[in-house]
Amino acid sequence: MISIETFFLDQTAPGTLQSRIQQMVAEGILQGRFRPGERLPSSRKLALHLGVSRITVTLAYTELVADDYLSARGRSGYYVSENAPEPPAFPARKPDNSTVDWPNLIGDKAPSLFLEKPSDWATYKYNFIYGQADPSLFDTANWRLCALQALGKRDFDSLTADRFDQDDPQLIDFIARQTLPRRGILANPDEILITMGAQHALWTCAQLLLGAGRKAAIENPGYPSLRSIIEGTETSCTHVNVDAEGLPPDSIPNGTNVVFTTPSHQCPTTATMPLARRHELLDRAEAEDMLIVEDDYDFEMSFLRPPSPALKSLDRTGRVIHVGSFSKSIFPGLRLGYLVGPAPFIAAARSLRASVLRHPPGLLQRTTAYFLSLGHYDALIRRTSRTYHERRKELDRAIDLHGLAVAGGGAYGGSAIWMHAPGVNTTDLAVSLRAQGVLIEPGAAFFGQSDGPDAFYRLAYSSIPVGRIQDGVALIAKGIKQG
Repeated sequence: MISIETFFLDQTAPGTLQSRIQQMVAEGILQGRFRPGERLPSSRKLALHLGVSRITVTLAYTELVADDYLSARGRSGYYVSENAPEPPAFPARKPDNSTVDWPNLIGDKAPSLFLEKPSDWATYKYNFIYGQADPSLFDTANWRLCALQALGKRDFDSLTADRFDQDDPQLIDFIARQTLPRRGILANPDEILITMGAQHALWTCAQLLLGAGRKAAIENPGYPSLRSIIEGTETSCTHVNVDAEGLPPDSIPNGTNVVFTTPSHQCPTTATMPLARRHELLDRAEAEDMLIVEDDYDFEMSFLRPPSPALKSLDRTGRVIHVGSFSKSIFPGLRLGYLVGPAPFIAAARSLRASVLRHPPGLLQRTTAYFLSLGHYDALIRRTSRTYHERRKELDRAIDLHGLAVAGGGAYGGSAIWMHAPGVNTTDLAVSLRAQGVLIEPGAAFFGQSDGPDAFYRLAYSSIPVGRIQDGVALIAKGIKQG
């Protein structure tokens, strides 16, 4: 029998007790410590040794039997299966000393991520970081039911098939009939492509539309990852300063081939481009043979007023490529977005995607399709919008109370406010606030120049409870005064 003293349960490891016990036993087998035919301690003894319930150990053993790591022999107990995976016959090792000059070999090929997102953001009491999910708002139960439905025999093909360059027809159908019409857009299935989030969609646009000899224009301040994407294409890029109405069309340099813009909710200032300026941008694009890539992130969170029509809905000559995403509205880890554009462009984007990753996982696509079509998505949006509205009102009150300066608040809602602290280096401010349990986003990364303004910062309210907003803002105001 395998000695019970060899079993140790890491209390800090993630997962349920059952899954951690399964992993503990499986690792022992894979590492060669537990060998075929050896008997494991009884469920009662192991439960007593680990300080857990007997049923938890029994369930873990049962799962390991189903996976052929263990075998059950009537009343005599559980044994390491004769068919269990064998450990490698050679010792695992790593190079003693690398002789490769990796920094010189890679050079500047690795793009900069610009923004720092602490992995332990959820442990901070006053978390004003943008784009993080709030577990109190998400409908975990119905998402689980949709995932189980997608795992069923009826959907076996959508789960397991290699679609090569195609997408889940149910998800495409919902986007075409439900999502896009809400933005004033009508599109056929061959004009829609599923992507691994909006960032992948922007990368795809850059790969197909840009390159040496081409000219791009992006917003300043703007989405830092887009800047990084374009820098990797050898394209000449101009940073166009935005104003209170977003991107000014008359500031776009002559000869520009592609304009990237966030007209409905400018990133990060939250400005909304008015209808007249949208028509002006479209007219200029037509006159000068420009293409426009519209990033329509965050439009679902328009709780103050209905969202303005998408730029794509005003496009009559096929010059606008529309980027949307479910990663903000459902949860960031979903990594599902979509591209909408003329059929020839989508066909090329489909080929490019297939050459890199074929298609996003079928299980994710079908689960999302069920979540959308069964009405859970709309319920989530309504619940989230109500909560964001409450948080926004509380944040507005706190900002007024402590005399902080707003640089952009978004007339339609959203999930963040663009702030200004004149004379304060917000990068240093963020470091000092972190020690007090406060997370903010310094604004320097959003500007194109390396020595750009450092007095801006972003406050998001997507995952901070209403009851913590006042105290968090008070700490920010104190830090600004001391800075």
